Parts: sequence; C-alpha cells; structure tokens
Amino acid sequence: MADQDTRTPVGIEPPALSVLRWDELPEGPAVVLLDQTRLPSEEVELICADVPALVRAIQTLAVRGAPLLGIAGGYGVALAAARGEDAARAADLLEQARPTAVNLGYGARRVERAHRAAVDGGAPAEVAAAAALAEARTLHRQDAEASGRMAQYGLELLAELLPGAGHRLLTHCNTGALVSGGAGTAFAVALEAHRRGRLHHLWVDETRPLLQGARLTAYEAARNGMPYSLLTDSAAGSLFAAGEVDAVLIGADRIAADGSVANKVGSYPLAVLAKYHHVPFIVVAPTTTVDPETMDGTSIVVEQRSASEVTEVTSRPGVAAGGEGGRTVVAPPGTQAYNPAFDITPPELVTAIVTEEGVISPVTGVGLAELCARSSQVTIS
Repeated sequence: MADQDTRTPVGIEPPALSVLRWDELPEGPAVVLLDQTRLPSEEVELICADVPALVRAIQTLAVRGAPLLGIAGGYGVALAAARGEDAARAADLLEQARPTAVNLGYGARRVERAHRAAVDGGAPAEVAAAAALAEARTLHRQDAEASGRMAQYGLELLAELLPGAGHRLLTHCNTGALVSGGAGTAFAVALEAHRRGRLHHLWVDETRPLLQGARLTAYEAARNGMPYSLLTDSAAGSLFAAGEVDAVLIGADRIAADGSVANKVGSYPLAVLAKYHHVPFIVVAPTTTVDPETMDGTSIVVEQRSASEVTEVTSRPGVAAGGEGGRTVVAPPGTQAYNPAFDITPPELVTAIVTEEGVISPVTGVGLAELCARSSQVTIS
C-alpha cells in the first residue's frame, strides 16, 4: 500500500484544536484541557474539577505556554468562584504554580478582580461567579484576537527584513495553538507565512529536556502541512553556519520593563548565534507578557525544575517522578542536574518584539512602555 500524504494543502485549514475550554458537566463545572504531556501519540482531554487539579496540570505541563496559562489562570479563579470557594486564595495558588510565566498571574488576578468587584457591589454569590466566568471568557477571546494581529504584524516585519519569496525560519519550544486562545505567537507568524506561500522551511528545535519542539511544534507543523525539519538543539549552530536560517522566531514567558526576554531555556544561545551570523532574532508575544514591575532581566525569577527531567527520559515529559510515563534512567544514580526552565535574552540581542499592538525595534524600555500604554490589557505603573 502506498504511503498517504497527510499534509494539509496550502489554503485548506485543519479543524481548530480544542486546547482548553470551560464545561458544565453533570457533576459540576470544570476546566477541560488537552493533555499536552500525551502528545503527539494521543489526544486525551484532562478534566480539572477544582483548582488543585488545575494547579497540578499546570505544574506537570499538561497545560503550558504563556498566553494559555493566563487563560487557564482566569478560568481557574472562575472555577473556584463557581464552587463557592475563596477566589483570592485560588488566584494565589494559580499564580504560584509557575513563577516565571507572568500571564498566569495576570489572568488569575484579572478574573479575581472582576469577581471581587461584583461581591463588593453587593452581588449574590452566583452572580459574582458569573461575572468571573464572563471575564475569563473575555480574556480567552482577546487572546485569540491578539494572536491574529501578531501573525499579521510578524509577517509584515518578515517581508520588510527578508525581501524575497520564501523564508527559512527557526523556532524554539512550542508557540502555536497549544499555547494560545488562537493560532499562537511565534508559530502563528510562521503558519501565516505558510498559508500565504511565503514559508520555504521551518526548522524546529527539539527543545530539551522536555521536547516541546519535537512533541508539540512538530505535531502542529505536520497537522498544518508545513514544510519542516526537526533538529537537536546542539545542531542549531551548524545550521546557522551553513546559511540555512533567515530568521529566528520565539515566544516569551515574561518580558521585563527594559525589554529582557525570559523564554524556554535554549533561547539565549540562539540569540547569540543569530547576532554573530547577522540573522534577525524576533520575539512574538502579547502585551500581557510584558511585566512593567520587573525592571530588568536580572529581576526575573527563573523556575528551576526537577533533576529527573534531565537524568531520566519518559514517554510523557513533564509527568512528575513516580507517575505514569515509562521512565528510563540515563544518568548514574545520584547525578545532580542543572535544569532551569527558562533563560534570559537581553534586549540588545533582540531584533524586534512583535505584539498585537505593533512592533518594537530597536527594543528599548521606552519603546516598550509606549507600546504597552496603547494596550487596554497592560497597566504601566
């Protein structure tokens, strides 16, 4: 039997991924997630009926990615309110689940404020809970809209920086529909280029140790019929040296007031390589990822994850030790591991930051503040 071509033709979009949704089940309300630890081998939904379950899902990376974490945080507070629980306490628990991702706390606090305003206005519990859910849904919709605008701004920037027919783009970690209410951030730009016939090739870093590139970005690229290749993180340098990269596109989990970018570990080396090889290094992120309270990169708290993610290999990366996943030890017993989830790229290595409000280039604190001041979703102190 001949192999079947499962790629989606240009111009024909596959069905939208159902990544996160609110559901009213017979046993009560729940936040329903596509369990990303099971991708790409199986698409399984995870039902979170309370805030502790959602916190576990966040910490095990069943749900991940800065914009989507903000949405999850918002729905989590709405879930607590619907269950008659302390919404402020729920916001605290959710915000602390992953400290580097500023969107998580943003979404949780935004919905908690809406709930508190309703309570302070004398609304009964069910009305206040409805207000919280309405705010979470608004956040979800706004993120989807922001994704579309970032894709357009990013494509226009690529056309300006890279005149010519097709772009060879390198991306790191996962920044598509699996991290967003829409098509994503950096991946959305590459996807829009593909749909317009402007993507020559997408280079996908595998993104060790949890392989979000191999498991998730390759899954999304294949699903959308994009021309792509997977590479080990350590092979990126030789790819630059061979002149095979026209631009780097990454997302962000937090952007400090000076323009420093926290993103999945491995991003900073790419920025250094891009600078040396005169290749644009572009960050794509919504303005909700900007944290004006964090003044610079040295002030960003970087999450340190379990050594077992480095010393062991599992069929379900992100699952806590002792859980399901088929774990194989690859290092001697007692081996210590350095496992930061993120690294920091200084603004001088960033060619541009693309947001739903426009593009910042060169990247400066003043430019970032001016752009965010135009956004209704970010408060500049």
